[in-house]
Amino acid sequence: MFRRDARTVGMSLRKEFAFPADLHSLGVYREQAMQFVREYCHDPADEIDLTVALQEALANAILHGCRSDAGQVIHCAIEIEPSNVTIVVRDPGSGFDFERVADPKRFDPTTLARGRGIALMRALVDEVSYSRRGSEVRLSKRMNCGAASPAL
Repeated sequence: MFRRDARTVGMSLRKEFAFPADLHSLGVYREQAMQFVREYCHDPADEIDLTVALQEALANAILHGCRSDAGQVIHCAIEIEPSNVTIVVRDPGSGFDFERVADPKRFDPTTLARGRGIALMRALVDEVSYSRRGSEVRLSKRMNCGAASPAL
């Protein structure tokens, strides 16, 4: 049950995915999304950082937003611009208090029982933001993607 839609928007490329909230298939979902990024962006170090951050965002959506209910669906949208990749992961859950949980100044990630994934995402990408009461996370990473496609 993968829905994929790729289109060019101005000077960017966008692709959308819909994944069942199945933790056992998380690696497959992550690789499908990252394959789109790899088509246009070719920096191995940045790719690793983005892959790990995406893994955390998808895992959080499955475990917390969907409560591991494979009958629910996670939406993932990727936008590639010449110098930036943005990934948005949205789940149907009620969200969380991201102001409290995601505040890097209030917590030491090495002593947290929960929330290390948020700290890891913040360390690996340039921007992490939340909307929809925390049920949507936006990851942005500066990457050189322009040389990979004439469209960019």
